[in-house]
Amino acid sequence: MASLAIEDVHVLFPVYGSQPSLRRALFERATGGIIYREQHVTERVVVRALSGISLTCRDGDRMGLVGHNGAGKSTLLRVMAGIYEPTWGRVLADGRITSLFDTMPGLDGEDTGYENIITAGSLHGLSRAEIERIIPEIEEFSELGEYLSLPYRTYSTGMATRLGFSIATALNPEILLMDEGIGAGDARFAERAAHRMEEFMGRSRIIVLASHSEHLLRTTCNKGVLLQSGKIIATGPLDEIFERYHESMHESIAG
Repeated sequence: MASLAIEDVHVLFPVYGSQPSLRRALFERATGGIIYREQHVTERVVVRALSGISLTCRDGDRMGLVGHNGAGKSTLLRVMAGIYEPTWGRVLADGRITSLFDTMPGLDGEDTGYENIITAGSLHGLSRAEIERIIPEIEEFSELGEYLSLPYRTYSTGMATRLGFSIATALNPEILLMDEGIGAGDARFAERAAHRMEEFMGRSRIIVLASHSEHLLRTTCNKGVLLQSGKIIATGPLDEIFERYHESMHESIAG
């Protein structure tokens, strides 16, 4: 049984040596976190990106993260994935976490397709034996043929995306974290990719998905979390979450 628990997580990003400037003004507008100056460090501005986040995902949960830009969705996903360390609080995971924020993490232009499959598999925590088992599947689905023996830098953008997508969806995730979904490449490849993505997500025990697409969240998820300024405003059925979200949007416009 897979599970993922977030316990009273706070994430603070210090901004050193900030002064009133265009750079700081733009930074403040770009983030939805709470910005303040630490009293004991007068020259440091701190962005509180997440504040007191507690959340539990159990086997079978498909959790959708809802909120406007800067609400904390991507930061929360990256805390779950272990990319960001909480300033305080903790993350407890039972099951292999697979994060699909980028289908091509760490791929080297000078390495061949095959070498990059090994690199990507290792970054996702697979053993060499596990990587060897998925190579034939990646070969077949990517349809890259002899290009897999050539340097990655020789690939077109579409070919590179197909390789990354084929690698990512060959994994066997228990806890799947996704930010807006992942690209599938050219139009001819898209239909096959859609079916493969559906099957891939079906293999996951837990899914946490952040997206601005209400349609994607409704068709993928069975629960929702509404985030605002780095805090959880509501959790529950998606209908209730989107009702609260639309209300908050109308209030902000009216205000």
